[in-house]
Amino acid sequence: MSRLFSMVLVGIGGYYAYKNRFRLVNIVLGSPMIRRMVVSSLMNVPYVRNLMTKTVFSGRPAF
Repeated sequence: MSRLFSMVLVGIGGYYAYKNRFRLVNIVLGSPMIRRMVVSSLMNVPYVRNLMTKTVFSGRPAF
């Protein structure tokens, strides 16, 4: 019975986390230290790093 109850609570919590996912991301990334850790860890992924550098350095002058 307690396992069923805990599964229901996890399901309800997951639903509300999904429903408010953008608000949760804004709260988490609002801290400069956590934002720096997330960005640095994402830039260690080769695909993400290549995608970002292609976007930023597209060959056109910025001015």
